[in-house]
Amino acid sequence: MEFTVRACSGHGRVGSLRLASGLEFETPSLLMITRRGLPVVIPPEMLMDLHPDSRACQFTPMHFLEDPLAAVVAKAGGVHKLASLTGFAMVAVARDSLGNEIAGEEASNLGASFETSSGRRIVGLEKYMEVVNACKPDLWVSLPDEVPHWVPEKRNRESVDHTSQWLDHCLSLQHAEHGNRCLGVVVGAGSLEERARSAEQAATRNVAGFSLAGFGLGEDVAQRGFHLEVAIAKLPNDKLRHVCGLGSPEEVLQAVGAGIDLLDSTYPYMLTKECLAMTFPLKMEVPLRNADRDMQPTPDHGVASGFSLAKVNLRSATYGGGRIDETPLVTGCKCYTCKRHTKVYINQLLNSNETLAQTLLEIHNTYHYLEFFKAIRESIKADKFHEFRTWFTSQRVFGMTYDVSESFVA
Repeated sequence: MEFTVRACSGHGRVGSLRLASGLEFETPSLLMITRRGLPVVIPPEMLMDLHPDSRACQFTPMHFLEDPLAAVVAKAGGVHKLASLTGFAMVAVARDSLGNEIAGEEASNLGASFETSSGRRIVGLEKYMEVVNACKPDLWVSLPDEVPHWVPEKRNRESVDHTSQWLDHCLSLQHAEHGNRCLGVVVGAGSLEERARSAEQAATRNVAGFSLAGFGLGEDVAQRGFHLEVAIAKLPNDKLRHVCGLGSPEEVLQAVGAGIDLLDSTYPYMLTKECLAMTFPLKMEVPLRNADRDMQPTPDHGVASGFSLAKVNLRSATYGGGRIDETPLVTGCKCYTCKRHTKVYINQLLNSNETLAQTLLEIHNTYHYLEFFKAIRESIKADKFHEFRTWFTSQRVFGMTYDVSESFVA
């Protein structure tokens, strides 16, 4: 694996990541969420043509603890072949972004604790690495003792100690023929001192990069940036950085601004579940429509009525009741959904409880979010990331409507 930083804007950076498989892509990049290596809603055969950047996926080894077993995955040749996603990057992360909750309030020397649908479960290092080795991921994250931010100081120190010890154990159990693909975990919960200590310890290990864990677990949003920065300051600049649990657009911008390269996100999927489509503009030069320049948002301009700068509610009668809206989700969007279907069609599918509606919405939302990451990379290359972040945040705060037809023009 090779990682090279190509451009910087503040602490934000664009990198080139070349995996052992030969796949190469730019960072910051979105890792698409999967279940057992397969996308949650989008058919696997559509991933290849969904977007030029739809090549990186994240999965959790926890899905292979019982069914299918690690032995089945190994016999299939790894998760790439099991899921028929050869040519894709597969990153193994302990946390299940879509299901199992971290349950780390109480310490255990036996392994990491997770809340599952079957109750609390302790996952040991040997079992975790058995599954990781069977899956043959392009990158994998060492097993962390991840805790929420409100745990006592003593428990937090134990978390850092366990995570460092477990990293060494995980490295000793990895299959040598797979090469160095480990991302060493940095924890520390709500303590800046413990974050720094964890990062210092991880930085001394022979790993391919680092994964900043413990975010999205109840931390103070105002303090999150400091926790990212204090950890990253202790890590070498030439290695990959990953974070789990920060997925909204504002969180992505905060993480990228601190120097993160890879992020997972359930944001597109969660919008799809709520029958919402992303519509926010992606280029700073996109102007306000003349009719909207003096408009002030009112209580009636909520998502429930179908109106929002960031997203639209496709269940709203706005798109299929009082009037027939035959426009695409976003004018000018080049995704499969927007090129072929209209708001009224998706509205009718949703109101008829057709599963195709979820598929079409997820295709658009994933495409739009990948375009968002592309816009971030372009702003960094132009050394305008701060301006882009300020613009993006302000236009979402004020809730004005934009003419987004130019957002997808090459």
